[in-house]
Amino acid sequence: MDALKNIKPDLSHLDPVVTRAIAAEFLGTLLLVFFAVGSVVLAADYIGVLGIALAFGFTLMALVYALGPVSGCHVNPAVTFGMLLERRITLHTAIEYWIAQLLGSIVGSAILFLLAKQVPKLKTDEAFGSNGYGDRSAVHVNTGGAFLAEVVMTFLLVFVLLAVTHRVAMVGFDGLAVGIALAVVHIVGVPLTGTSVNPARSIGPALFAGGAALSQLWLFIIAPLVGGALAAYAHRVTHPLHSAAVSADDLAASEPLAGPGEGRPDRPTFGGRAD
Repeated sequence: MDALKNIKPDLSHLDPVVTRAIAAEFLGTLLLVFFAVGSVVLAADYIGVLGIALAFGFTLMALVYALGPVSGCHVNPAVTFGMLLERRITLHTAIEYWIAQLLGSIVGSAILFLLAKQVPKLKTDEAFGSNGYGDRSAVHVNTGGAFLAEVVMTFLLVFVLLAVTHRVAMVGFDGLAVGIALAVVHIVGVPLTGTSVNPARSIGPALFAGGAALSQLWLFIIAPLVGGALAAYAHRVTHPLHSAAVSADDLAASEPLAGPGEGRPDRPTFGGRAD
């Protein structure tokens, strides 16, 4: 026992910046799951689809302002995957983020599950804010429709996030755009699949819901990752590396104004200048 007391972990090799970023991803995902998924589990009958959408959007917006300068506030493996494909982070960092996000989701779901069990007659089996399709969808969307919806909705979220951030950190008004994007996809997606667009958000609740929530979980892992990958490649086209911040203004400045009667042959002129 005396020998064990003398054993102390050597933490000197840990990078405090990396440790803070990983802790931020863990905490951010935990809070996103507890509060946003909690709005589905505990308050869906009172706030409706719009209320759920705002809960997700506002929670993410608040987390971006709190944690964005620390880790970028991905709190979503699909976002981290998009950042990885855009070469803004390394594979090693992405793996660390994914582990932190998964653990955060599980812990957040566990706390929410414990709270839900204190509410009499609240059903958690095969529900608990988990995502689903077919009989588990409000509109009974089929597998193909659910996959397509999740891909497109994740595409919007990740594309907006990549477009408003310069590298990794989110600062200033970045959180506003990302929060609005998440709220919008929930307004569309809640009746379809419950809206995942985030594998971590889906994994935690599904583990506690069990049953069909687990058997359908594969879709809500693969589809968001596909959407994140497509968003990364689309972003390379619209926002290539080292491009001008405002490409439209740059394009307009590079085109000389046409004099009277000198409009470009492939474009009409109005009032003596190219429109």
